[in-house]
Amino acid sequence: MKYMALWIAAVIYMIGLGLAQEFSGPPQAKKGHDLFFAGTGNGAVACGSCHAIKKEGTAVGPDLTRLARLNPRAIVMAINASRTQYVQDVKAKAGEFPGMKVSENAEGYEFYDLSKTPPALVKLAKADVTGTNDNASWKHPAGTMKLTPEQLADIISFIKYAGYGDKNGVNPEDVE
Repeated sequence: MKYMALWIAAVIYMIGLGLAQEFSGPPQAKKGHDLFFAGTGNGAVACGSCHAIKKEGTAVGPDLTRLARLNPRAIVMAINASRTQYVQDVKAKAGEFPGMKVSENAEGYEFYDLSKTPPALVKLAKADVTGTNDNASWKHPAGTMKLTPEQLADIISFIKYAGYGDKNGVNPEDVE
């Protein structure tokens, strides 16, 4: 009984730390969940370090829940997009960086600095920003990761499952 109480206390503690949360979807979506939030293990950036889906992850880039209803090839096109309309070159007195604008008010701006991993929130006074323009050099990290068709299918399976409960999975041939 004493050991059972210690075990329950340990599990409750781990849940509080977020260590015992387990994904409960289909196996392929589970693999995609792991890739989405942990990456490929080869130093590549995990999708969840910039994107959220169903309020899980970091909401720097667009929430990917809406992508879930697209067909797999359309999602691959979005993943491999090398540019995005949201990224700007931010020219500040302290230097230049690729950024996504979060907010603007009378005092200044908030941008996510995409040159940092994970992206860092930067607050700048209006006087400290010398200009912004279209960014033609920043690349969406997922487009440069060289994901295999199986990895892409797993990630898309997770997006579809998280987005609207699709349990059918995605065939790797459908993403080539």
